Amino acid sequence: MANRNEKYSRTRVKICGITSVEAAQHVCASGADSIGLVFYEKSPRNVSIETATEIYASLPPFVTCVGLFLDPDIEFVETVLANVGLDLLQFHGSETPDFCQSFPRPYIKAIGMESVETEDDFKKLADQYTTAKGFLVDSHATGKAGGTGKTFDWSHVPQNYAKPIILAGGLNPNNVADAMQACNVYGIDLSSGVESQPGIKDKQKITQLMKEVQRVHCKN
Repeated sequence: MANRNEKYSRTRVKICGITSVEAAQHVCASGADSIGLVFYEKSPRNVSIETATEIYASLPPFVTCVGLFLDPDIEFVETVLANVGLDLLQFHGSETPDFCQSFPRPYIKAIGMESVETEDDFKKLADQYTTAKGFLVDSHATGKAGGTGKTFDWSHVPQNYAKPIILAGGLNPNNVADAMQACNVYGIDLSSGVESQPGIKDKQKITQLMKEVQRVHCKN
């Protein structure tokens, strides 16, 4: 794994909260690596199983489709998986390690950084999820919903953890370059930062975002 002295050669990009086929197609055409579908009814980015199925069917090869859940019932996750071809699950609540690993898909776990001040704090939380493929760090409190549009102190992002770290929380086209240069992370995850209103992705902002990401890649 990369560490402070070995940067990832490329930062992966996930655009979360996709709510339409049109938005998915633009995100894919922009060069993003992954899209996120939100299955949490209290979110303005929540999608129905029917819509999610249509979005997944529209994706080209090599674009990963991630399903985001927050403290769901096991039956709901199973129903989604029976109908939508998700590649990866993302758990954002207080789900236990046993719950996260009980489904026939790999998963990543979100960790709220509001109360995490040191790498030891992070490690105590993350080490419980031994089968997670990676960890998404966001600005909210642990076990709470993300999508606040707020950043956090990037110096608290773990730099030497053994599994991939995905940075989220308040990222947008104007600050993503600073975030990428400040943190040695595997990927970045954006939602509200590339929207014109909650749940509606802005094509111009997505294009601007990907130009900034490419600019940082070229500098490095």
